[in-house]
Amino acid sequence: MSNSASIGFGLTTSAAWGTSNFLGGYASRGANPFLLSTISHLSALGLVFLLAKTLHAPIPSSHALIWSLLAGIAGGLALAILYGSLSSGRMGLASPVVAVFSVGIPAIVTIVREGSPGAARLTGFALAILGVSLIGRTQDRTDKKAIGMAILAGCGFAAYSLAIKQAGPGSPLWIEMHSRVAAFSVTALITVYGRKLRDFHPRSGLWAGTAGLLDVSGSVAFVRASQLGRLDVAVVLSSLYPVVTVMLAIVLLKERLTFWKAIGVCAALAAIPLIVA
Repeated sequence: MSNSASIGFGLTTSAAWGTSNFLGGYASRGANPFLLSTISHLSALGLVFLLAKTLHAPIPSSHALIWSLLAGIAGGLALAILYGSLSSGRMGLASPVVAVFSVGIPAIVTIVREGSPGAARLTGFALAILGVSLIGRTQDRTDKKAIGMAILAGCGFAAYSLAIKQAGPGSPLWIEMHSRVAAFSVTALITVYGRKLRDFHPRSGLWAGTAGLLDVSGSVAFVRASQLGRLDVAVVLSSLYPVVTVMLAIVLLKERLTFWKAIGVCAALAAIPLIVA
């Protein structure tokens, strides 16, 4: 039962993060990505705090809260960098690169610590990574800055996943709330002291706030998935979010689905039953 629930939470994370990243990337076009990520974290923080208080969720141990804060610092920086990468306009390129790094590092660490998850799941892992890589296939290889930012974001999200796993059991709402406090603090400081505050558009702020609500919903689901099962399974399933991001870009922004992107989507979808099995 725990394994099935972990898989369900992992897939929920993928759907929520994919939609959130699409909205965040759309909002960051023509606006400061650090400012928008700050708004996103503030929106997320308000929602998760309200839910934790309303549901009377028990406060976790100090050990869990410390790791939650560390996770928030890594995740906050990663999200801001991701928005900057997405704002370049290559949403189909940035998201898969982030996914490969954010899943590869935690998966390797988990396999070293806990052993192999089995041949079927390893095959599913490979298909998932292949799929998100093919989704990001592009003929333009000159945008080194966007790729570099995506790699940094992926490493930040990997650190977030590992820290969340170290937080251990406890209320996912409080764990994620403390993570968001750290993330909000980091991005707010960068915005105030290191970035310019002009060129802010209220509509972009609204999109960023909505993205934050979706992002934190996915994060709470991810915390629960990591608590109920293996971290490598949780991160691989959640890494499929570029499929959602790219499909939304195709439907809403009329981006073209190339042959390789289509193969990537098929590979990513084929990975799901192998991982579930």
